Amino acid sequence: MTDTPANPRPAVRPTPAIDTSVAHAARVYDYLLGGDQNFPIDQEVAERNAAAYGGLEVTRTEVRANRAFLGRAVRYMVNEAGIRQFLDLGTGLPSEDHVHGVAQRAAPDCRIVYVDNDPLVLTHAETLLKSTPEGAAAFIIGDLRDPENILLRAAATLDFRDPVAVILSAILHLFPDDYDPYCIVARLLDAVPPGSHVLISHMASDMNADKMANLAREAERHQATSRFTFALRNREELTRFVGGLELVDPGLVTVEQWRPEAPSSRESGVYAVVARKR
Repeated sequence: MTDTPANPRPAVRPTPAIDTSVAHAARVYDYLLGGDQNFPIDQEVAERNAAAYGGLEVTRTEVRANRAFLGRAVRYMVNEAGIRQFLDLGTGLPSEDHVHGVAQRAAPDCRIVYVDNDPLVLTHAETLLKSTPEGAAAFIIGDLRDPENILLRAAATLDFRDPVAVILSAILHLFPDDYDPYCIVARLLDAVPPGSHVLISHMASDMNADKMANLAREAERHQATSRFTFALRNREELTRFVGGLELVDPGLVTVEQWRPEAPSSRESGVYAVVARKR
């Protein structure tokens, strides 16, 4: 790898204003995980969407299942695939069980770049991102629709000549086809070398279909109080994101069924897949 500071920081720039009158997906997710970095509007949207899906506890169970999948997959990539670099897109608010905490507990020299467009994440990044001395954890404000800018700025921390894990956890279902998410993912994967991995979790249109459709309609009706709606996709549509890659066993499954630490018969409406670039 190239020589870089142990904990490189992006150039200081003015913190964007935080609009507390409009919900943000990262803060809604934080509320569903039981965090406190959210506002009343985020709680309102989370609870309204959860009611459309089957209730707050049901929704929180699935959100926690997605976070647990992320942890298992990161440990796999560090311990079995030998990955030491992570680019986490649409990260939300990092916590101790997020990528840097999980990865650096397994291998202290791991390097992580988080990307999100929520100013609140930037506000808290300095205190939330505590890297090991051997590794690095950095945060950049960025928009997934501009992958070139993300890759350029992430290169201050990551060496794209070595394998990188591209993390797209619960983010692509916020991007309708109008944004061409397939092209975005392809560009990110073009930038990383063979041996790199991609992780995707995504809300499904063909599992728990009625509840998922209710949730999508509820989000659509209330766009004025949030910055997001849901673009649900089926198994075939999700497979397109990892076309030409080697799927890590057990392939495309629900988040609960991806290498569970204990047997589980529960299946949420969220798909999970990890794939390797050959």
